Amino acid sequence: MAGNWPRSAIVVGAGIVGLSTAWFLQERGVEVNVVDRAGVAGGASWGNAGWVAPGLAIPLNEPAVLRYGLRSLLDPAAPLYVPAGLDLGLWRFLLRFAANSGRRSWSRAARANLPLNEECVEAYEVLAANGVSAPVVDAPITAAFRTSRQAEGLLRELRRLEQVGQHVEHTVLDRDRLAEQVPLAGGELGAGVRIDGQRYVDPGAFVHALGEAVMRRGATVYAFEVDEVRTDDRKAIVRSAKGTVLSADAVVLATGAWLPRLARQWGVRVPVRAGRGYSFTVPVDRPVPGPLYLPDVRVACTPYRGGLRVAGTMEFRDPDAPQVPARLEAIIASARPLLRGVRWDERTDAWVGPRPITPDGRPLVGGTVAPTVYVAGGHGMWGLAQGPVTGRLLAEWITTGKQPEALADLDPLR
Repeated sequence: MAGNWPRSAIVVGAGIVGLSTAWFLQERGVEVNVVDRAGVAGGASWGNAGWVAPGLAIPLNEPAVLRYGLRSLLDPAAPLYVPAGLDLGLWRFLLRFAANSGRRSWSRAARANLPLNEECVEAYEVLAANGVSAPVVDAPITAAFRTSRQAEGLLRELRRLEQVGQHVEHTVLDRDRLAEQVPLAGGELGAGVRIDGQRYVDPGAFVHALGEAVMRRGATVYAFEVDEVRTDDRKAIVRSAKGTVLSADAVVLATGAWLPRLARQWGVRVPVRAGRGYSFTVPVDRPVPGPLYLPDVRVACTPYRGGLRVAGTMEFRDPDAPQVPARLEAIIASARPLLRGVRWDERTDAWVGPRPITPDGRPLVGGTVAPTVYVAGGHGMWGLAQGPVTGRLLAEWITTGKQPEALADLDPLR
């Protein structure tokens, strides 16, 4: 190990990515403190579907998504929604996303994400075996469709993942086998694809357990918003608007959808926009043996505290904008005809969280123009799955000074 390796670090962001980076830095002997304006799991890490699902971590920038988005543009009931307005930055982002939605760009994104997908389950197992006391449940994820023809779209995506080197174990289900696998499946669902080898967690509980583990190892989690990050000859310095100052040998910016505000000054020009997702919890009258995916309406369902967490939609709004109740109603309207035994009118825990989307489908993980400032973010819908392995790889880079090969195509300065 190099003689000038960082002995201290500040991680800005207490979601799954930031806390995983903190944990793996501590594992390598670095003294770490964490800063977050809302505390642990205050952003997209609390209310998401909780899937650790490398088999479904398919880049968003594909032609089918672009075509779907164009058809549903400005429709407030559509799973993908872009509000009308004069946000020129958003429209520039969407044009860049469209330019990256060809087969070649999609394949590059899939290959870039491949190392994260290959090691994401193992990284969770490392955390769970070393003091992060929240269960990681091994269960297949079943995608359900009205017809076998609709299922072919997902099977085609899985074949494309195979072509770039990611093998996904899966089984095609007819109506009867789908009903056995998914007791909640309604009569309109007649075909399915079971994705094996996946995991799920209670995301809020897991991230809080990870935060507690990081604090037991000596970290302090500060609750303030970082207003400025700067460096001098020896240190990285973070400062709040009220004058709180912390310094360390290195700083990691892991602020999710808010990443550009602090990262832009360090040479990070790839835009990150908030693709907001909504979720809520409902009681059920039938067993929920594992997660369920409804691709046609873009809804994910996960066993959650005796009920069902239902998550969906992709809404491009400011990350701090309030909830839009119509988005929750749209999720219910789309999923209600497909499931039975769900008590939709008794929903609780309504939540909205901003997922950090890049236009090329690749996260931003690595160094910046300053040798003491690093970035980790832009994982889109797959931040929960890829957060721990991202933290492990970035901690390796920070403490050795050598870029892991797995991060080569995720350069924040691209």
